[in-house]
Amino acid sequence: MRVYTSAMRLWLFVLASGFAAALLAQPHGSVQRVVVHGKGLEGNLEGDSPDRDVAVYLPPSYSAGGARRYPVVYMLHGFTDDVDHWWGVKQHFIDIPAVIGKALANGNTQEMIVAMPDSFTRYQGSMYSNSATTGDWEDFVANELVAYMDSHYRTIPDAASRGLTGHSMGGYGAVRIGMKHPEVFSSIYVLSPCCMAANIQPRDMARAEAVHTPEDIAKADFGTKATLASAAAWSPNPKNPPLYFDLPSKGGEFQPAIAAKWAANAPLAMVDQYISNLRRLHAIAFDAGAQDAAIAATCKTLDEILNAYGVPHKFEIYEGTHTSRIAERVETKTLPFFSSNLKLAQ
Repeated sequence: MRVYTSAMRLWLFVLASGFAAALLAQPHGSVQRVVVHGKGLEGNLEGDSPDRDVAVYLPPSYSAGGARRYPVVYMLHGFTDDVDHWWGVKQHFIDIPAVIGKALANGNTQEMIVAMPDSFTRYQGSMYSNSATTGDWEDFVANELVAYMDSHYRTIPDAASRGLTGHSMGGYGAVRIGMKHPEVFSSIYVLSPCCMAANIQPRDMARAEAVHTPEDIAKADFGTKATLASAAAWSPNPKNPPLYFDLPSKGGEFQPAIAAKWAANAPLAMVDQYISNLRRLHAIAFDAGAQDAAIAATCKTLDEILNAYGVPHKFEIYEGTHTSRIAERVETKTLPFFSSNLKLAQ
């Protein structure tokens, strides 16, 4: 049996009181879950709903009402993820409302609205691209979601007060959409972006070719599902039912025309055509974990390209894997980055 002395009891009381005080001192915002209809998502051949769940974080002072308006950070989750996993409903490597609370308590982050659309699809991820098969996800994020937020919340409806960020597939989306739409977003922070270069793996192609039914999709491994999602986004084919896409491999033979479509959607291939847009952005930052070797390598290549063009940006390789320190990075890097670079509350 454990026995506590009076001194120990006093110490435990002080410790517990201090912990409670720290929790009370941490600023708490509120979370709303809304449904946003995507006109451009209607009629997608995957059969996914065009009505998308969106999580919205409102900062602590928002509930006071009045005329005060806030910048908005649009956040994109990764492949196989969804809003529930990123917003603390399900156990995951990150809990966005808790991370924002810590960042505000640390004093290095200003109040802002944060919004995340749920892009979980039939193939477990939209790739944030426009496609007849998946629907026009790029347009949904850049146009329809932004228009909804500006019409339903006290935002600052100006690119100078809009940021775009994402992790993994969401990082890919942030690069893709950010460099195409400087008139919508002024600052982008990209975390561990996937798919920066065309990645066609013969093993995944062979397994993807064996998929013919929804049951096959459900049983597929991660690499196969990623291949299916990529094909749905980058090589759609409305005349090829039941999956409505083409693969870079057919009957085990390489299909160069389809592979070219994938390559055309790789940011490292696209970036040269969007340098003038990247120069229009107010701030650009991206990072990756050193142990996330393949993705870190593509980030280094992007850094070299932007340096060659003289495009200002921040880039960092840190000690970590693909997911091991993402919550910490969002708290200590991403949110302070937007606090420093977005036009703040007015």
